[in-house]
Amino acid sequence: MTPRFSRCAGAATLGTALLLTLSACAGTPQAASPPAAATASTTVTPPPPEPSATAATTTPSGHAEPMELSVSHIHAAVRDPQTGELLLATHEGLYRQHGDDLTQVGPVIDLMGFAVAADGTLYASGHPSAGAGLPEPVGLITSTDGGATWQVASRGGESDFHALTVGPVTVVGFDGALRSTTDRQTWTTGDLNLPVIGLAASPETGILLATTQAGLLRSTDDGVSWETLSPPEAAVLVAWADDETVVALTVTGRLAVSEDGGRTWTQGPRSIGASTLWAERGANGVVEVIAVVDGTVIATTDQGSSVQVLAG
Repeated sequence: MTPRFSRCAGAATLGTALLLTLSACAGTPQAASPPAAATASTTVTPPPPEPSATAATTTPSGHAEPMELSVSHIHAAVRDPQTGELLLATHEGLYRQHGDDLTQVGPVIDLMGFAVAADGTLYASGHPSAGAGLPEPVGLITSTDGGATWQVASRGGESDFHALTVGPVTVVGFDGALRSTTDRQTWTTGDLNLPVIGLAASPETGILLATTQAGLLRSTDDGVSWETLSPPEAAVLVAWADDETVVALTVTGRLAVSEDGGRTWTQGPRSIGASTLWAERGANGVVEVIAVVDGTVIATTDQGSSVQVLAG
């Protein structure tokens, strides 16, 4: 059953975010041009961070200064599950952390959709530069060498997935329609008649979460049926930190965390105003959240009470 739009109190804000998500970076990236300076032009327009949150910002342990980065759009900021290195999917391609530096890896592709599987395989979608040798749009592409090379899995020349996630079996993307595949070749189109802003699949169970104008939705059957979850405020972005822990970015820019799959929630005290969201529970049991705020990559382990600047 399709959820009703009236369930979402923040529909106007979510609608604005959705329009920006679907229209950002429509142009083809240019490999020959130097990257432009970082701007606030990202896939979601965040509210400004509160002054108290800014005052709590520090540089990360082990780095005298944050890693320097100059790109025009950062669409995703995650850690490589195999190495722990920071990965940035940008308008100018993939950037990978090497020690205290970030370097561009592989061909220049505007990586609109980006996800990393538990085995380190990279999944992406977007627009290639003229010399990348890929279709426009690229469809679903994969990399098993850390982004040095990419292969078209399917839907080349057809799909530009602005939202993309991968679970233990299924890849799910949104290109105007919700699509899923278990073999990376054959796709099933879901009947969710709602624009999707963000997608997140549990790394262990594959339970799918989607942020929409109708609210935060949960599916246990790859999007065939849905139930509506109730975070403290309407969710714009969502991520799984482990098989039970969900982190959501709300319309006020705060981080809400659920440790029971979205049934109950706690909300952080301050707005961080992020435009991307990633989360993971480390071996020490601490949930790390990485986000992009006005072109700066930050990390927090206390729901935004304090943040560390990783790159910017």
